[in-house]
Amino acid sequence: MTVYHTLHAKCAALGTRLLTVTVQDLARDVARRAYTSHPVEYPVSGTKPLTRDGWYDFCITGQQTFVANTAPEFARYFFDHELITSLGLGSCVNIPIIDHGQVLGTVNLLAEEHHFTPERLGLYRALAAHHHDALVAEMAKG
Repeated sequence: MTVYHTLHAKCAALGTRLLTVTVQDLARDVARRAYTSHPVEYPVSGTKPLTRDGWYDFCITGQQTFVANTAPEFARYFFDHELITSLGLGSCVNIPIIDHGQVLGTVNLLAEEHHFTPERLGLYRALAAHHHDALVAEMAKG
């Protein structure tokens, strides 16, 4: 069992309904999905270009956790927002995983609207921090 599976189980216990992990390849300017809890809707395959937008500036360049507790908050950044909402999901969090000052990737959590209260957000961040070294090692595999 990888750290991704462990983290998924712990986040699901807190109410996360969908979890993906995306690895950034800044040299090639692409992102790759390394783990998914929903392989039909979000398969682990291929790459997608990194889009330089407000989300990228905040989460990748700024190395800050992105939180959107309603669909309109994330719809302007996520091309797949209609798929997200069709799954009954209305909020998301993207936690950057940073190593040596660089974002290796993000842990992406989705749940129903308004799920990510300050208390829950603290718990999710603590989980990511607790598993940081294992996440870095897994993301470094590519």
